[in-house]
Formats: sequence, structure tokens, C-alpha cells
Amino acid sequence: MKKYYQYIVILLDDTSVSYCHADNPLKEKRLIPLEVLREAILFSMKENLMIQFVYPEYELPKEYNDLIETIDHIKIGKDVLVYDSVPTNVERKNVVLRLAIADFLAKQYDIALLLPKVTRLNISITDIENFKDELIEDYRTALEMLNSVLLNIYKGGNSPEINILTDRLRLNEMHNCDAGVENITLAPNGKFYLCPAFYYDEQMGVSTRMNHKTKDASRSVGDLEVGINIPNKQLLELERAPLCRICDAYHCNRCIWLNQKLTWDNNTPSRQQCVMAHIERNASRDLSNKLKDTGFVLENEIKEINYLDPFDVKEEF
Repeated sequence: MKKYYQYIVILLDDTSVSYCHADNPLKEKRLIPLEVLREAILFSMKENLMIQFVYPEYELPKEYNDLIETIDHIKIGKDVLVYDSVPTNVERKNVVLRLAIADFLAKQYDIALLLPKVTRLNISITDIENFKDELIEDYRTALEMLNSVLLNIYKGGNSPEINILTDRLRLNEMHNCDAGVENITLAPNGKFYLCPAFYYDEQMGVSTRMNHKTKDASRSVGDLEVGINIPNKQLLELERAPLCRICDAYHCNRCIWLNQKLTWDNNTPSRQQCVMAHIERNASRDLSNKLKDTGFVLENEIKEINYLDPFDVKEEF
């Protein structure tokens, strides 16, 4: 069981880039106060947390950059570039593509052209709720095509990573987003949230699990003064997720914000999430077998399964 936070996500502005499933609907600049940033860095040092700063598109004032450089960190939006479409070229080796499922399928060959140019490519589907069973074969075929490209690149001596295909090759246990369990987010208002998406919901007045707007949309779980206080935190943990804890789609993000949005429960993924993750898992198995056939040594053995949604065969677990 993971008992301690490993890293903190610090949103430097309300308009900081979105890097996962959830869009950032906030358009007005709201830079985190310099003193709050200083307190956040001090908090991170005391708690031994790795920092991921999430940047807006505009340049920060010099005093902010100077303060940020006083501690080890990762710059999302700088070191890790985020695109909401498929670029023809990339300026960094670590890239995130945020795409609707239709765009992913339509641009799959353009995505393939990026693989030789990166060391890591993260694909984040922004409308998983729109994934229908009718798209299963299309998604499977797209991953097969990307696998063939990866195989040729690996044979040539390079080994780029793509989260939906290569992460599962080396995982022996769940390696999810773990928002609220392994990491926490600090917003520009100086308050903690399970992840950036919960802050965006609060700012937009979205409170309920059905995305209704309410008078009180507070989603904060603490602040820099009182610390982090997550009610019933154990309900976020893998051990409290009956299907997830025995599933071997270890690369699945298991996004708690998306879980809540689609199933009304933070710890229960939707059918769409499970089906997509298992298509990816099976594609990883195919890639693993082909790599082994060409002489690569891989320790993990991904077994064959006959389902895409564990809920369909829950009686077998």
C-alpha cells in the first residue's frame, strides 16, 4: 500500500496547460502569488516531494523563474510539451498529445511519424466517454499499426516509449495516476486538490458527480496552512477497488476525476476506460511477443485473456 505522497503538482496559473484527460476551461490569467509559491516550495521540501510545475503559455516574471530554479523540478509545458493536436514536428523529446478519440484514429499515421523523433510520447484521450463498442476494432487496428512502427524502430536500435503500448511491457503492478494517493495538486489560490481537474470544476461551479452546477462547488482538500485533509482517503486506494486491484492492465490511468464523472464513484472506472485499457494491454502483449521473436529479452509475461471489461467476467476472479 502506498502511504506517502511522492510528488506535488503546482499550477502556476489558472491558464496552466492541461496535460491529461480533463480540459482546462479557465481563460483568465491568475498567476499564483509569489509568496504562495515560496510557501509551496518550502512545503515540498519539508515533505520530500518532487515538484511538477505546470506552466501557462505566457512567460513568467523573472522573480518566479528565479524562485523555481531553487529546487529540483519538472516543467510541464516546457520540459514536457503538451499539444492539443498532432504536430508535424516536435521541439522536445518528451511530448503529450491530448486528442479526442476521433482525432486519434484519424491522425494515427501522423502520430506514427513522431515516434522516431521522441523518447516518450503520452497519448491522453480527452473524450473517453465517447468511446463506443463500435470503435473497438478501429482502436485495435490503430494500435497494431503503431506496434509495427515501434517494432521497426526497436530493431534499428532506438526504443521510444508510448504510454498506451510500451508501459505495460515493464510493469509488474498497477502504475496509475494515483491522484490523491501518491500525488496532490496545489492551485494558484493556495489550496490543495486531488488533481487539477477538481480545481477546474470548483472554479467553474461544477460540484456534483453529474456535473451539475451548485452554489457551493468547493473541492479543496486542504491548504498550505492546515495541510492536506482528504475525507475517507482510503476510498481512493487500489486496495478498495475490487476489480482494479486484481486487474493486470497495469498501465491504466484509473483517473479518479473521470471515474467520478462517468460512474459516480472515485474508485470505479467506467466501461469505456476498462475496454480501452484492455485493448492497449492486449496490443502490448502482441508487441512483447514480436519483440521476443526478434531476439529481445523481456522479463514480463503478459498472459492471453478473452475479455475487454473485467466486469463481464467478475465471477472468475
